[in-house]
Amino acid sequence: MAQHSLHWLDRLMASTGPWSTSEITEAYAALHRDVQGYADSGDWHGFADHFTTDATYVEHAYGTFRGREEIRAWSVATMTSFPGSVMTSFPLAWQVVDEEAARLVCEVRNLMPDPGDGSLHEASNLTIMTYAGDGLFSREEDVYNPLRFHSMTLRWARVAAEHGRLDDEGRAYLDQHG
Repeated sequence: MAQHSLHWLDRLMASTGPWSTSEITEAYAALHRDVQGYADSGDWHGFADHFTTDATYVEHAYGTFRGREEIRAWSVATMTSFPGSVMTSFPLAWQVVDEEAARLVCEVRNLMPDPGDGSLHEASNLTIMTYAGDGLFSREEDVYNPLRFHSMTLRWARVAAEHGRLDDEGRAYLDQHG
């Protein structure tokens, strides 16, 4: 009996990843807290520091970025220009951890500010994070419908323009895309 129990326990221990669900969750919570700070300050340079130096970031509309510095260049450029620069927060709708694969999957809500009429404008994406230990991630993939996201930003920009809340960069975006 003891031999069978030990064999079962060995198999169970071998099937789990090297990091616990709580470590993966805490690392992502720290990243997510910092993301709100980047959104509040407009300075996104620190975002890439949550990734390993050889990380991969897959963004379905913009491409694949390899290495921390490519991730930094892309995230700074994207999140400091319209519409990224206008997004106010990125609350999670839900998350789940696959400990064996060292992955966290979540739904991120991308919220725009009130455009002036009290309406809510948001688009969600699914994010797949692969944890690498020491609070860092080796991969992120954002999965979403770029056309739905684009339509939402145009709707927001139109309403914001009607209420005098669209800046020059937003107007140029609306003129080009709307």
